[in-house]
Amino acid sequence: MVSSELVFITGGVRSGKSAFAEKCLVNLAATSPMKRLVYVATGVPFDEEMKQRIIRHQNDRAGQKWTTIEQPTDFSKLLSKIKEGDAILWDCVTTWLTNEFYDGYETGVSCFQKEGCIERKFIAMQNTIYALRDRNIPIVVVSNEVLDEPLSTSFEVRLYQKWLGRIHQWFVAEATTAIEMEYGQMHQWK
Repeated sequence: MVSSELVFITGGVRSGKSAFAEKCLVNLAATSPMKRLVYVATGVPFDEEMKQRIIRHQNDRAGQKWTTIEQPTDFSKLLSKIKEGDAILWDCVTTWLTNEFYDGYETGVSCFQKEGCIERKFIAMQNTIYALRDRNIPIVVVSNEVLDEPLSTSFEVRLYQKWLGRIHQWFVAEATTAIEMEYGQMHQWK
């Protein structure tokens, strides 16, 4: 029986999602005997903008007792790194999906180009979330809302949007709470 909190937070870029998610998890941890606040980071510092974004997020958490686990791909590997009494903030699904989408790029064939590859990664991620919740680990998940953009002419972008929409729908269905952030303000949908 799934019993832990699953909070899904989405919104546009710079909408206040991460800061809100951090506060949300700190508040969840304050009301229970949590031992560690675990920040599951998906960002890879591949350019200067991403390096600065990672540094900003690290600075935002400074002064609080966060344990950071870098998990840009293979989300199921997280299971062995999480301990009883942990509370997880996963930031963010869109970056994780991008990383998984292009997994294998260096070999000439990205995951999204392989039959069933993204589906397998999605199922593995779902099973990991179920397993964490079965262990009574509270989880706050952050994702970007990119589905309001006009339809792209790029097959790759449309496929990415399709998968992100499917993942978002799954998270909202599974979540105990679903929130959309806009201009630093939250709207609770569930």
